[in-house]
Amino acid sequence: MLKLNGTVFMPSVLTLVGIPGLESVQFWIGIPFCAMYITALFGNSLLLVIIKSERSLHEPMYLFLAMLGATDIALSTCILPKMLGIFWFHLPDIYFDACLFQMWLIHTFQCIESGILLAMALDRYVAICDPLRHAIIFTHQLLTQIGVAVTLRAVIFSAPCLILIKCRLKHYWTTVVSHSYCEHMAVVKLAAEDIRINKIYGLFAAFIILGFDIIVIILSYIRIFVTVFNLPQRESRLKAFNTCTAHICVFLEFYLLGFFSFFTHRFGFHIPPYIHILLSNLYLLVPPLLNPIVYGVKTKQIRDRVSKIFHFKYPS
Repeated sequence: MLKLNGTVFMPSVLTLVGIPGLESVQFWIGIPFCAMYITALFGNSLLLVIIKSERSLHEPMYLFLAMLGATDIALSTCILPKMLGIFWFHLPDIYFDACLFQMWLIHTFQCIESGILLAMALDRYVAICDPLRHAIIFTHQLLTQIGVAVTLRAVIFSAPCLILIKCRLKHYWTTVVSHSYCEHMAVVKLAAEDIRINKIYGLFAAFIILGFDIIVIILSYIRIFVTVFNLPQRESRLKAFNTCTAHICVFLEFYLLGFFSFFTHRFGFHIPPYIHILLSNLYLLVPPLLNPIVYGVKTKQIRDRVSKIFHFKYPS
């Protein structure tokens, strides 16, 4: 690395601090993080096995759930191994290009997860508001097309973040990243050059993707609730509402944690740095942990399959 006028020109290696201010207890913080990761891996893998092996679950709702589980496994795996390397084995260094690749993977899988949640909301909208056409509209071909479109959208919107860093930012004040993984703004703020375009694009991509998804999801559920409350029989209303409660819980945990982390990281200037980092870590770890638990508890077909595998009965 070449140092020029107090800056580093195109660094080859960056150093991840972990959680600034909590370095002395990072070893212990790593234990619950590791437990969350293992639980998320086990829960989502079990979900994938159940959906794959049970032909009655080869329906759009469960296939979207399988996509969500695979995305959760990939998202948590992007950050946890390296994070535990920092916390437990004092391995903070990461190649600059590897850091950018990790950043791209994280943002790509976040966008994919948001897109899958949008598709799940639209699936529930059609299933409840237009049930006779649900099987005609949500064919396996359409599910494949949705999966490809969601992935391409995420890849295309995430790529410019890397290109803008790689091509525009050549000089850096420091190579020490005050974070436990390669978060976009944490890396951009190290640059000694004008970072306004990088910041603007980051905000633009977040609001275009997450903003659009949230608006469509909210509108879908407003229409769903109107339809459900207009159903003539109480039992029908309860059944329809019950199929949506798991989705609503997952939507809330993903978007509320995401926006809270996003705004505190960019605008919470008076909040201690370790709060920012912990929130960012929890945002990437909690949804993969809770999603299979929520669906396992709220979905009867999955509960029944789990009970057969582990030979126990759920309380009625």
